[in-house]
Amino acid sequence: MEANAVLDLMWIVICGILVFFMQAGFTLVEVGFTRGKNAGNIIMKNFLDLCIGSVGFWAIGYTVMYGETIGSFIGAPTLFFDDVENMHNLFFQTVFAATAATIVSGAVAGRTKFTTYIMFSFIMTVVIYPISGHWVWQGDGWLTELGFVDFAGSTVVHSVGGWAALVGAILVGPRLGKYTNGKSNAIPGHNLVLGALGVFVLWLGWFGFNGGSELAISGGSANAVAGILITTNLAAAAGALSAMTVSWIRYGKPDISMTLNGALAGLVAITAGCAAVSLMGSFIIGIIGGTVVVLSIDFIDKKLKVDDPVGAVSVHGVCGALGTLLVGVFAVDGGLLYGGGFSLLGVQAIGVLAIGAWAAGMAFIVLFILKKTIGLRVTKEEEVDGLDIHEHKSNVYN
Repeated sequence: MEANAVLDLMWIVICGILVFFMQAGFTLVEVGFTRGKNAGNIIMKNFLDLCIGSVGFWAIGYTVMYGETIGSFIGAPTLFFDDVENMHNLFFQTVFAATAATIVSGAVAGRTKFTTYIMFSFIMTVVIYPISGHWVWQGDGWLTELGFVDFAGSTVVHSVGGWAALVGAILVGPRLGKYTNGKSNAIPGHNLVLGALGVFVLWLGWFGFNGGSELAISGGSANAVAGILITTNLAAAAGALSAMTVSWIRYGKPDISMTLNGALAGLVAITAGCAAVSLMGSFIIGIIGGTVVVLSIDFIDKKLKVDDPVGAVSVHGVCGALGTLLVGVFAVDGGLLYGGGFSLLGVQAIGVLAIGAWAAGMAFIVLFILKKTIGLRVTKEEEVDGLDIHEHKSNVYN
């Protein structure tokens, strides 16, 4: 193997390790933003997302996503992928699959059966995520043929998880005491220090998420990767600043959790176009993402009455879709503001709607079946006492 090929392979592996560590970030954010009596349950869900994702994606999910296309819709599935020359790709895509699955966890935190959740996580890893990924990243998928752009997964990863999270939150219902007499009651997270640490971990891991999606670092790819890291960082910073400002205006004080979610919103929004937009474009996308996430969290909570404890639907679903659409506006090659007209924007809209419908529709079918068979929600007593005690016979804070 020549030196450049070795360098490219090692870059993908290193970035995969960074994305692997994002699982810890999701765990910390979710634990910090929710009640302490469910911390152990959240740890187990996020840990099992990685374990189930690793086994399921290797067993069949990878070939469903990257196998030879069947009608530009799905890869030809084979069991137990073992192509030694593509182990680096298997590893990199495995941690992406785990990310898509774990997004759902936060939206259904505090009231969902552990067994039901891990069953759904498996379906996300081997069916829902790989098929939508095939449409965009395999090379012969129908959205690829249309010219759809989602460089690192604003829609393929984040919106898929976000729309599945929305369906899950609706079907499982709100936490006890969340809504009384039509009013939304705040249920504060028990440790924003953990939440903030989780956002730092995710921000760090995102450099691997987006930078690794270049799939090379040798030759001209080195400058491309450097540019991706800067667009990613700018969007995160702009998202945090805009979310802080909007929350300050709306609530009279700069809200901590909204500011943290603003950084994540900027990261999610830039993921589709991190290699396609200018630095100024990434900055503006971050501002838009950080602004929208505050408005979206309030709207989903107070108007739709959907209980999403960590804001996962807004951060990943809404801002993932938004960021993908904004590629059609800010892409220096074909974007609306660069003389490309509405063509790319139209293709982006088709992709966002198609993948959103696929993720939400499949999530509804799977979760509805699970609800009618083994059930989605724990009992009232179990929810009041905490899932750590009843689901795991443990207490994280002994």
